[in-house]
Order: sequence, then structure tokens, then C-alpha cells
Amino acid sequence: MDLGLKGRNAVVLGGTRGIGRAIADTLAKEGANVAICARNAEQVTGAVAELKASGVKVTGASVDITDAAALKAWVAGVAQELGSIDMLFSNAGAMAQGGDPASWEQNFRLDVLGAVNAFEAARPHLEASGDKTGDAAFLIISSVSAAQADLASSYGPIKAALIHMAKGLARQYAKKKIRVNVVSPGTVYFKGGVWNMVEQHQPQRFQDALTRNPTGRMATPQEIANAAVFLASPASSFTTGSNLIVDGAISNRVNF
Repeated sequence: MDLGLKGRNAVVLGGTRGIGRAIADTLAKEGANVAICARNAEQVTGAVAELKASGVKVTGASVDITDAAALKAWVAGVAQELGSIDMLFSNAGAMAQGGDPASWEQNFRLDVLGAVNAFEAARPHLEASGDKTGDAAFLIISSVSAAQADLASSYGPIKAALIHMAKGLARQYAKKKIRVNVVSPGTVYFKGGVWNMVEQHQPQRFQDALTRNPTGRMATPQEIANAAVFLASPASSFTTGSNLIVDGAISNRVNF
């Protein structure tokens, strides 16, 4: 299926590992030019070199997403370097699980304010893309934890805030031809990721998580990326304000 991404320009926050890297890979293979950022400079350099093998323009930088000024400056620089921004993917997450004030602040600063500041910096370029092409997109990675609560953790409520924000942005910017959607994954496994660490250090917890999922497994980053890239592409041009759950039915929520 041709997603209509050839020659388009995409920005991916947290694009060196896991879901973010799979998103960047998928975009590049579809012919989109890609800009990625993450905190680890060595990982950024390696990812940029590998992504260039797809024959598209690729740029990247080490950016602290909690530093609003640095993030906005980088996004503005990407727009100048690539010539436009057609898609913005907010994937970076702090992953703090505690209910203490420090965990709340860590999740809020990275997950919420990172998305807010990135969109604010990209917005004029997304508007210009919408005006020119008829379709620009902002895609946020959230979590099924937004609708589940076993403990008073900061993680779920922060992810829920992203979904609420996305719905408001979708309605507010529809006339500007900017679509805003969310993908909410369940458990996602990759080497070096959270569930890989759980597998090594808490094997029973890992097995319990596998048992809870009717599929008997966890998602791959690529499976989440497929959904995210599709929603951000012109192939999904009338979908905005949605929260697509990609969790193998591990959650029992019903979406109306």
C-alpha cells in the first residue's frame, strides 16, 4: 500500500530506539525524509547513518527534550534544513512509574511539555504543509495505561493527558489541515527496552505479563510503528482526534 509519504518531511522525538526508531525506519522506507533527536549523541549518529541507507535525507541531533528552548530551536532548524515539516511524531517518554512528586514532574516535563513545545515549534510549518498539500499530521505515542489504574502512579495520568490534549488539538487545527492522532500501545518488547529489563531481573513478572495478553506475547516496535505511520500518512486523511489502541487485547476497555 502506498502511504503517499515519498518526499515528505518528518520529525521524530526519541527516534533512536524502540518504537521511535521503528517509526523513523518505516518513514524512511516509505520515502520520507527524517529528522530524529534523542539525548544520547552516539545513538543519534549511528541511527542517522543507518537511516540514510534508505536513500532519503536524514538529520539528527542530541537534544534534551525537557529543555524547551533547545527543543524548539532544533525543530526550527530542521524545518530550515529540510525545507518543511509535514509530520511530527512525539514518542519520547520518561517512563517514571512512581507516584512521588519527582516522578510526576519527570513524566510531565518530558512527555507532556515535550509534546507541547515540539508542536508549538512545528505548528507554523505544519500549517504551511497543510495549506500546500492538504494534509499535515501530529502523532503522539501514549499508552493503554492511560485507562488503567492499579496503583497511584504518575505514568497513566500523564499518558491520559496526552490523549485529551490530542483531541483538543485535532478539533482546533482541523481547518488548518493538521490532523492529530494517538497510538496507545500495550506491552512492547525489544532488546534494551523496559520489558527486556523486566525479563532479566523479574522473570515471574514478565511471564505474568505474557499470560495476561490473549495473544500470549508482546508487541514489536514495528507493529506500533506501522499503526503510527499509517495514521500520520495521507492514506489516513480523514482520521483525526482518534486514539488507536494497539495492545493485542491486553486491556479490556471498550472504545465507543
